[in-house]
Amino acid sequence: MRRRLLAVLMVLMGAAALLLCIPLADAYARGRTEHLLLQRRSEAVRFADLADRMRTAADRAELSAEIGRYAQLYGAGVVVVDTAGATVARAGTGPASQAAAAAAIATGTPTGTSAGSGTHAGAVPNAVSEAEDARRRALTGRSTDRLPTLRPWGARTVVLAEPVGRDERVSGAVLMAVPTDAARRDVTVRWSLIAAGAVAAFAAAALVAAGIARWLLRPVLDLDRTVERLTAGRLQARAVSDSGPPELRRLRQHFNTMAQAMSDSIGRQRDFVADASHQLRNPLATLVLQLENVEPHLVPGPGLAEHTRALEEAERLEELLDGLLTLARVESGTAELTDQNVTRAVRDRVTAWTPVFRAAGLDLTAAGVPQDLRARALPDAAGRILDALLDNAVKFVPRGGHVEVRAGRGADGSVVVRVADDGPGVPEEQRGLLLRRFARAPEHQNVRGSGLGLAIADEIARISGGRLDVGGNVPHGLVIELRLRS
Repeated sequence: MRRRLLAVLMVLMGAAALLLCIPLADAYARGRTEHLLLQRRSEAVRFADLADRMRTAADRAELSAEIGRYAQLYGAGVVVVDTAGATVARAGTGPASQAAAAAAIATGTPTGTSAGSGTHAGAVPNAVSEAEDARRRALTGRSTDRLPTLRPWGARTVVLAEPVGRDERVSGAVLMAVPTDAARRDVTVRWSLIAAGAVAAFAAAALVAAGIARWLLRPVLDLDRTVERLTAGRLQARAVSDSGPPELRRLRQHFNTMAQAMSDSIGRQRDFVADASHQLRNPLATLVLQLENVEPHLVPGPGLAEHTRALEEAERLEELLDGLLTLARVESGTAELTDQNVTRAVRDRVTAWTPVFRAAGLDLTAAGVPQDLRARALPDAAGRILDALLDNAVKFVPRGGHVEVRAGRGADGSVVVRVADDGPGVPEEQRGLLLRRFARAPEHQNVRGSGLGLAIADEIARISGGRLDVGGNVPHGLVIELRLRS
């Protein structure tokens, strides 16, 4: 959740940074372009004024000298043309001079005197178009009032024009090809500073966003861990984080209140079951003892058979109370998880149950049990669960059957203890009932037992952070797997 929240915040902050930086960078580029236009246009106006006052060869020489000095100083190209497109004066060398001369050359009109060398317009086709457009506007009495916005990857020169004369007295035009290297360099530097500032602001905002996300989600994560502990049976777990917004702090208080009420309610239920089971055991034990004492005084016949059935039911009730008491103790247990040797537990329980299986006409074997297989669980959880699984097998597997116990590690690294038999098995639709309390298949209602053994084993596994899985064996039989975290 924290990653998703940070991803959303990063996207929003990145979009905000772009929305701020792009207009700012574009505004600076436009401003720098306008500044360049104003600077060079003032020079073009001065040259147009000199050309307008030109009457003699001396005036022409003065104009050529002025534009020559300007072209040499700024690396620009300047061309003065008349209304017919003939070049009156020209100055500058290189690409700037080529762009400035392009308009006059493109018209096919012979050039006049110049203070620099010319070149064919085909070398600079874009400059020809811009210069020709600027020349036509100037010959109609309109000055260049806008240049293409300068960007780091823009044109190396821009062309502007100024009419010679005004209104109906327009007698020519001054064309200037202005290098943009310095302006583009300024734009590049300013854009770099803007980008660096945006990156720094984004990094700072990311750090703030990470802190805010941590502050917002710390109580949520604490609640999540607390719910996980409660689900695992640790009813005393409580949310302890006192950070975050006021709404989440109130939620933590309400959650702890709810958890305490739930713990108290479950505790009272478990105490009642435990107390009732414990209190009923004494009179029930007395009843069983009295029934056993009466047995020698009964003569063979219907009365003795009824007495035997009553004694069996009393013993079954006593076994049921023992199961309920054990289940209540397991559910209310507060023991911490400990490191256990599962290998030793499996071998000890198989050794202990082998005589029982032999007496029942069953074969019990252990195979594939590696050395020093360890897991974290409640004290003696593996042994207690294995007792329940083997007890279930000895009750329901017919004589001559085989039960095999295996242990190893699963694909996820967990410890797996597997008890498989070749008995009749359980239909797939009924397997989910095996771990429920008091669950019995209709055909097994008369089998001795309380129906709590597997439920108790499943509860021990759950509190230990593991689980029991029930499946079918091939070609027939039942497989129950215990999984514990290592």
